[in-house]
Amino acid sequence: MACLEVCKEGKLKEEQEEACTQDGSVDWHGRPAIKAKSGQWTAGIIILLNQGLATLAFFGVGVNLVLFLTRVLGQNNAEAANNVSKWTGTVYIFSLVGAFLSDSYWGRYKTCAIFQVIFVIGLVSLSLSSYLFLIRPRGCGNQEMPCGSHSGLEITLFYLSIYLVALGNGGYQPNIATFGADQFDEDDPKEGHSKVAFFSYFYLALNLGSLFSNTILGYFEDEGMWALGFWVSAGSALAALVLFLAGTTRYRHFKPSGNPLSRFSQVLVAAIRKCSVDMPPDADDLYDIDGNDSSMNGNRKILHTDEFKFLDRAAYISTRDVEEQKKRAHSMWRLCPVTQVEEVKCVLRLLPIWLCTIIYSVVFTQMASLFVEQGAAMKTTVSNFRIPPASMSSFDILSVALFIFLYRRVLDPLVARIKKKGSRGLTELQRMGIGLVIAIMAMVSAGIVECYRLKHADKDCMHCEGSSSLSIFWQVPQYAFIGASEVFMYVGQLEFFNAQTPDGLKSFGSALCMTSISLGNYVSSLLVTMVMKISTEDHMPGWIPGNLNKGHLDWFYFLLAGLTTIDLIVYIACARWYKSIKLEGKTAENIDDQVSFKL
Repeated sequence: MACLEVCKEGKLKEEQEEACTQDGSVDWHGRPAIKAKSGQWTAGIIILLNQGLATLAFFGVGVNLVLFLTRVLGQNNAEAANNVSKWTGTVYIFSLVGAFLSDSYWGRYKTCAIFQVIFVIGLVSLSLSSYLFLIRPRGCGNQEMPCGSHSGLEITLFYLSIYLVALGNGGYQPNIATFGADQFDEDDPKEGHSKVAFFSYFYLALNLGSLFSNTILGYFEDEGMWALGFWVSAGSALAALVLFLAGTTRYRHFKPSGNPLSRFSQVLVAAIRKCSVDMPPDADDLYDIDGNDSSMNGNRKILHTDEFKFLDRAAYISTRDVEEQKKRAHSMWRLCPVTQVEEVKCVLRLLPIWLCTIIYSVVFTQMASLFVEQGAAMKTTVSNFRIPPASMSSFDILSVALFIFLYRRVLDPLVARIKKKGSRGLTELQRMGIGLVIAIMAMVSAGIVECYRLKHADKDCMHCEGSSSLSIFWQVPQYAFIGASEVFMYVGQLEFFNAQTPDGLKSFGSALCMTSISLGNYVSSLLVTMVMKISTEDHMPGWIPGNLNKGHLDWFYFLLAGLTTIDLIVYIACARWYKSIKLEGKTAENIDDQVSFKL
């Protein structure tokens, strides 16, 4: 009987352990999360709906911002394109702020909630300022009637509003992606598969949310109903916030790991202090701590790697370190565990890959600026119906939806069968490389369309919107190519940076994706400025003048295709060099299969 009691108690204990997640996540009360009562697709679907509504709100402002600046504020094409690029870039720069606060102090849930509140405030302020001050006279801001002049205070209020929107969305965006992934335990085979699928559905939700903005809201804003469009965006953001808060008790959470900047600084200082010591050849002699140590904050242990050997000095145990340990006066500024050193190595290894994604983001940002201006100069009418140029990005969204389905249901299983038994399909690095190839095709397509648009254009027009007889539907291929490239590049990026960053830096990994887009916008703005400065010498109109019919936008697109080709070559070299993070408990075979660039 005693043995039976012990067996029953043992089985009960095993069942209780199986009922809890194995990745260290906790519930709302800080207790180990129970699988059946937390996370998974119930929480995941709430987050996907939240993302769709928040994206609708954001793109309700962003998709037509370049037209708002030209029609309502009276800016020229180059100035408006630059301001949109700077604003969009700032959105993604703020993602680093959100990621830092999330990983260090607040946690992902609190960070998402706070920045969504800021997002709503910014949209309400933008709606009010536009309705009360900027859209004067009433009905202005459409294709026929420009708005009047505005005071400096009114312009300041407008920019304050849109940069509050930038702060709110930027701080929220990297954390919501990672928070959604937190709802799935990657140590559980079934949930691990769902976690990979979540990133594809997350990006699909993002695009479906923007579909409404690009079509319905885009149409009303193009007709001059800017205040209506902004109020709908504000309402959508508020609904997203309420929905997010409604799922509070269902979410899984990870505790913040403290300030990563201090951890990185400790490694660098400790390594520099021991720059003159002779290092042992065996990594077993380096200082390490148990995976269950309280200083790990529930994070998984990272195994030693051979790259960046200088940093290993931070984990070298000197005679002084031994004496300090005996006195229990151990300083992290002199001796760091291997896991802490490997955190720094992981970030350093990611940087070359991340830098190679910036040029792709330069290509991507053209969809919100120059593609719209190009479309506005084409034939935008079908019978008596006028197609808003910004709504053409709907074809990008449809392309994203189509290629997500084709990738997950056709291409990925096919590649997995061709490769060795039991392996995955295309790795994240391979998919990102394919995304760059398709981006080159998008720019070549856009350049060819512009060549033909110029052939059918009236170069002497005064108001040149719709001045070319070439239909705007010739833009469909370039939008479709951009959409296909996003599926491979951005979804691959989300998965790659989430998987390859240490446990205490997951939001930082998502922020890297967004910062790539940010710098892409700034580089795009710089490129436009440089091209206009060089091409307007000797009183020439330049490549991107106010009247596109007198410029050479096609040359700018071909320039981007050339730069992306060079970037692809550099990326292939960096991807082949890259070595994956090595977490305790994962086999080398699984790691190589996950990130290898070779087929």
